[in-house]
Amino acid sequence: MFKNRITQSVQSLITNKLLAPISISAILVATAALPSYSWFDFGHMEVACVAYNHLNPQTKARALSLLKLNPYYQKWNAAIPSGTNAEDRDMLIFEQAATWPDVIKNDKAYVSDGSNGGHRADSPDAGQNIGYADHLLHKYWHFTDTPFTTDGTPLPAIEKFNAQTQIQTFRKAIASDCSDDVKSYDLTWLMHLVGDVHQPLHCAMRVSQEDREGDAGGNRVKLFNERGGPDNLHSFWDGLPGTERVPDNVAAAVKNLHSASRKLTAKMDEKVWIDESFRYAQKCVYTGPIRNGDGPFRTTAGYKRHAQELSKERVELAGERLANLLNSELN
Repeated sequence: MFKNRITQSVQSLITNKLLAPISISAILVATAALPSYSWFDFGHMEVACVAYNHLNPQTKARALSLLKLNPYYQKWNAAIPSGTNAEDRDMLIFEQAATWPDVIKNDKAYVSDGSNGGHRADSPDAGQNIGYADHLLHKYWHFTDTPFTTDGTPLPAIEKFNAQTQIQTFRKAIASDCSDDVKSYDLTWLMHLVGDVHQPLHCAMRVSQEDREGDAGGNRVKLFNERGGPDNLHSFWDGLPGTERVPDNVAAAVKNLHSASRKLTAKMDEKVWIDESFRYAQKCVYTGPIRNGDGPFRTTAGYKRHAQELSKERVELAGERLANLLNSELN
């Protein structure tokens, strides 16, 4: 579809000697970089694709209408080849929208706030909800780092504003009579944050004598870099759904996921989602080859296999819960 059309177009140009015979993959990467796509972007797009497939027609239409207000909408649209049918175009725009809160980290129009590289929620505007007039990055909105320790080190407090508080805020806003500008802003953040809180390391951090303020959700836990792979635990888990940046490949990846149980999808309290991820972090992330301390550690085949299985379950569940949230609350 999206990738195939680009490939065919490039091959045609090469055949007709209008383009030098260069790597097709390089063309695809360059094309997908409008805009650049963090799970990593592929995982967020998977969550969005699952959700899109579970939206009712009224909610889908309302969401797509709101996304047109996003300042990146024209970029998303321009990245899709002409000739793409309307339904595929809508889905690809919906997928890209889920990456927006990460993409703006590289946009000079948006500025970091808070301390510790912007990850501390001590900005005076940390909890504001004013729509697209807000050009703060709010990096602390992406996680709820619930601390735990295995060596008795005292636990620090959780940030006052975090993924949980913001999901609550945005859910209330999209169900209210506030402006469409605010609802559009909140929708893109919700699409992203629901994915974030289903990644275990966005909901936990290990506190120890070595890391008294926590290991930043595994970012300080080093891994042996294998063949250019992730060099820290957080990046390893972020990249499990995929690291490529071609939106069209998302639909194929989603077909390999298995539907979540109704018992789990019916749990619509964001605190429950975060508690789930926190327990998975303790049980499945900080285990096996990941011992106490900051490493470096070497992941095993068994660890990678179980991590991959869990990531697929969490991506699917995040997508179905996001759809349920929007179907029931988006006004």
